[in-house]
Amino acid sequence: MKQKGKKKQVKKKVVEPNSAEKLNKVSSRSGFSWRFAFVSVAMLTAGSLLVFRAVDIQVVENEFLQKQGDARHLRTITMPAHRGMLLDRNDEVLAVSTPVASVWANPQEIDGKFKIGKLSELLEESESNIKSALLKRKDKEFAYIKRHVDPAVAEKIEKLKLKGVYTQREYRRYYPAGEVVSHVVGFTNIDDQGLEGIELQYNETLQGEPGKNRVLKDRRGKIIDSINLIEAPQSGKDISLSIDKRLQYIAYRDLKKAVSQNKAKSGSLVIVDVESGEVLAMVNEPAFNPNTYQKYNKSRLRNKAATDLYEPGSTIKPFIVAAALKTKQFSSDTPVKTSPGYMRVGREVVRDVHDYGELDITGVIRKSSNVGISKIALALPKEILWESLSDFGFGELSRSHFPGEAIGHLPFFGEWKKFTQATVSFGYGVSVTSLQLAQSYAVLANGGVLKPISFTRIDRSPNGRQVLSKDVSRSVLAMLETVVSVEGTAVKAKVPGYRVAGKTGTVKKLSPQGGYLDDQYLSVFAGVAPVSNPRLAVVVMIDDPQNGHYYGGKVAAPLFSSVVGEALRIMNVMPDDIPAPVLQVAAIKGEAR
Repeated sequence: MKQKGKKKQVKKKVVEPNSAEKLNKVSSRSGFSWRFAFVSVAMLTAGSLLVFRAVDIQVVENEFLQKQGDARHLRTITMPAHRGMLLDRNDEVLAVSTPVASVWANPQEIDGKFKIGKLSELLEESESNIKSALLKRKDKEFAYIKRHVDPAVAEKIEKLKLKGVYTQREYRRYYPAGEVVSHVVGFTNIDDQGLEGIELQYNETLQGEPGKNRVLKDRRGKIIDSINLIEAPQSGKDISLSIDKRLQYIAYRDLKKAVSQNKAKSGSLVIVDVESGEVLAMVNEPAFNPNTYQKYNKSRLRNKAATDLYEPGSTIKPFIVAAALKTKQFSSDTPVKTSPGYMRVGREVVRDVHDYGELDITGVIRKSSNVGISKIALALPKEILWESLSDFGFGELSRSHFPGEAIGHLPFFGEWKKFTQATVSFGYGVSVTSLQLAQSYAVLANGGVLKPISFTRIDRSPNGRQVLSKDVSRSVLAMLETVVSVEGTAVKAKVPGYRVAGKTGTVKKLSPQGGYLDDQYLSVFAGVAPVSNPRLAVVVMIDDPQNGHYYGGKVAAPLFSSVVGEALRIMNVMPDDIPAPVLQVAAIKGEAR
């Protein structure tokens, strides 16, 4: 019974997790470890790769990648050389290059946000022109928008920061004297390359050598750093011309006035230094402004004094006389019959304006007798006459090497008939330029020495070739001095205070259809001054004067007088034709002081 009263003690059992739970716990712990390991390995791998790549970039591929970067941002640019200046003989500037900017674009960088209106306003260029410039080179990486822009304008454009639009430095040629020196100096194109005149003749000397510089550019193409100078630009050399700007101005001013007053088509004037052969002045009218040469017709850009040929007319007669005097068969007082004012040569007739009767050779020059000079020429062997004219430079170049200079025409004596020999003696059938004719007159003034023509300043007078004796050249000058006398054909060529020698020429113009025109003439005067010690040889040519006069003594001679008179005074040349009473008064005043 007691046993029944006792409580039965039940032993509590600990419930153990079953197999599934155990597996879950183990799986949880192992999964965490696996993910940690995976992430760790991944990070370690990535880090290793980064380190490897860094080493690869910095060490292994460094040179290759550097080259690729350089290819995108390093550029070798051309540095333009400063073009040399052109100066006159007194170092006055005739041509100089000034810095400008050019605006260009990369059409492939232009996008829809391009502010073309603002760019058009600053450049004063129409939007259509800008669009057209970009469109023409849409597949390229370079297109000029506008060249030779004022640097201040270029700076404003840079501040706009237009994508794909850039500026670069260039040079523009400027001619301070404008049209006064245009035909001698010439001009350059937009790339500063000589196209005409001295600019063309001495282009290589003036342009110098461009340099090279390695620079770093940003993605917009703007230079942000200069890496190294590969080759420094070599500036072009300055050139001192033979031209005297003062004489050039006088010649141009007076020629322009003469062409206008005579209602002429054109004109040219050349002044040559007798002793050195330097061209002191050379002008043409009409002229042009080399700063804006694009506005003019091409024919106006031509230096007609050096490039255009014409028949010299009676200005050739002194050289026929010189050839005759060289033979010693003639002298200045040898009589020549010119009556009745004409003569037959075969089937042709040579005429004078008047019947001059009997003249000596000096009279033939003074009166400009065609009959008289024809008789003198026909009395000479034609080969002697041809050789003498050739010695004076007829049919030859002046050896100035001026671009486009025309070679004169002197027909070979083997082709001469009698009438040809006669007409050559008064300047028909022969062709010259004003420059060549001036060179020939310089021979007479320089004691018979032919010197090459020069457009650059000469510090030492060059050697020449003696083509005529001093005695003969002096005799011919004495004859030419009578031409400017009261009885001569060029009294209007007189220069107060100076003795002048020269010769007129009045030439019928050639017709395009052949033969000669009866109502169109060339008025020419060629002369030297002062006779006692010649310094200048000058040729004036007026083409087709239409104001009532056409004779060289009426049209060209007055222009010679005005230009030469002022030129001699500027050059401080001592007068050699002062009346004796004036000299006595001057001497008395000098003693009184």
